[in-house]
Amino acid sequence: MFDLLLSGFVTLFVIIDPLGLVPLFLALTPEMNEKERQRTALRACLIAFAILAVFALFGLGILRTLGITLGAFRVAGGLFLFWIAFELVFEKRNERKQRSANKAVDDPEAADVAAFPMAIPLIAGPGAISAVILLSGSLPSLGGQAALVGVIFMALTVSFGFLALAHRVDRFLGVTGRAVISRLLGVLLAALAVQFVADGAAELIRTSQQGATALS
Repeated sequence: MFDLLLSGFVTLFVIIDPLGLVPLFLALTPEMNEKERQRTALRACLIAFAILAVFALFGLGILRTLGITLGAFRVAGGLFLFWIAFELVFEKRNERKQRSANKAVDDPEAADVAAFPMAIPLIAGPGAISAVILLSGSLPSLGGQAALVGVIFMALTVSFGFLALAHRVDRFLGVTGRAVISRLLGVLLAALAVQFVADGAAELIRTSQQGATALS
């Protein structure tokens, strides 16, 4: 279980990409001082935690209600995470996030940037939601579910740390540092995504073979 939880933490950390969020967070909060930024970052991470925890605990039930097997979702989710990894490696994801940030800045009604776009969709976006549902399927026990919620909490705590110190992190890493780290994390996420697809495909094959055996 430890290996799975560690893999889950790495997956969530890469998908959330707090290093990539730092310049966007600064752009969304130009008139805030450091304490106001910390409060905004805390609120965004708490909202994101609530969203991801709900999907971690009830996401599989939603899939079953819709008649979607875990194997099929693993394949689909793995492909989706691979696309995110592709965006990270080729720096396409930051462009998409920047568009969401610009929309919030240009919208006079979007006063609470903690909820939108920080919590949704920049932190608890489709990729993170897919990841926690996939991880939930691998940890069906009560203890596993509790551990998964703990992993989500840890990933968001680390993300909050980066956002709370956004100005210092941005100065320390610079554009080059963020680009190098994002590419390395993208390659790592690509490997994890391929593993999700492989596990899902194996489960689909096993289920189809069991169905064929039952019919014969």
